[in-house]
Amino acid sequence: MSQECCQPTVTTMILACSGGSNVGQLSNQAAIELTQEGFGKFSCLAGVGAHLSGFVQSARDIPGLVVIDGCEVGCAKGVLEQAEVPLRGYLVITALGIDKNKDMNLKRKEIDQVKEAVRRL
Repeated sequence: MSQECCQPTVTTMILACSGGSNVGQLSNQAAIELTQEGFGKFSCLAGVGAHLSGFVQSARDIPGLVVIDGCEVGCAKGVLEQAEVPLRGYLVITALGIDKNKDMNLKRKEIDQVKEAVRRL
């Protein structure tokens, strides 16, 4: 299964927080849309967190790795640190000026803002 995420044609892996807040869900939605647009391939942060060898090795080996955390708590970053995966491209959504809250009605403007920030990494 993990071999599918990092085929030779895929050079960027996207790992995203999917936390229980607007910024967690913005992270997730941006990762989905970036994958659909061909920017990279959304992969399973939980697989890395569970220390499943294929997921961890794929995250270590991929040339481009983008990690999106919703807030400064840094859960996605922590997962990579625990799995000893070097952090490369990293974005914290609240650093973009988007406030963390429990409103799950995502705003198109904010999704696009996150996607543009990821593309600039």
